[in-house]
Amino acid sequence: MLRRSLFINLVFCFLAIVAITGFRSLMYADEPTVPPTGSKNSNSDACLTVVEARRQAKTLHTTIHSTLRVMHDRYYREDEGLPIPAAAMGEILRDVEGAEGVILRWLVVEGQAMNTDNVARDEFEKEAVVALKSGKPSHEQSTASQYRRAAPITLNNHCLKCHMPDRKSTKDRRAGLVVIIPLEPKRIQAE
Repeated sequence: MLRRSLFINLVFCFLAIVAITGFRSLMYADEPTVPPTGSKNSNSDACLTVVEARRQAKTLHTTIHSTLRVMHDRYYREDEGLPIPAAAMGEILRDVEGAEGVILRWLVVEGQAMNTDNVARDEFEKEAVVALKSGKPSHEQSTASQYRRAAPITLNNHCLKCHMPDRKSTKDRRAGLVVIIPLEPKRIQAE
């Protein structure tokens, strides 16, 4: 029963993420978009603005952070052999990338890396680690083709048993979530 409830919650969260990203054109209908370089300016090729991408990234971050917290608090028991919620959510993150082209990945900020894939990979992520450690609410960057945002994920006391086993206090620490949203639409190749 517990696994079924976990599965239902995961499916619900995934559907919420897809719904949120699918309504982007309705959220900012008044804002102009800039077509990608070299494209014909048609409505089907409309690009996201940085403002739209920022709003999507904030919404996705809130959804993922809340889902992780609820899953961990209500469904994860260390002695039951269940997957760690952050690892279980990795499948959702991959599904969102496949369906929407939005990349979501965990980022080690404080504490031990439970998965070396979550260590900062490039200069943006290294800067994000410094920013989040200092208490900043987010770190962002945009280029012509993508918007990137890193924001904190709270590691509270029950997370710290693994992430910071030698800690001297139970104060909350931080991990991070990186959201990368393409500003150019996916290209549909002619058949």
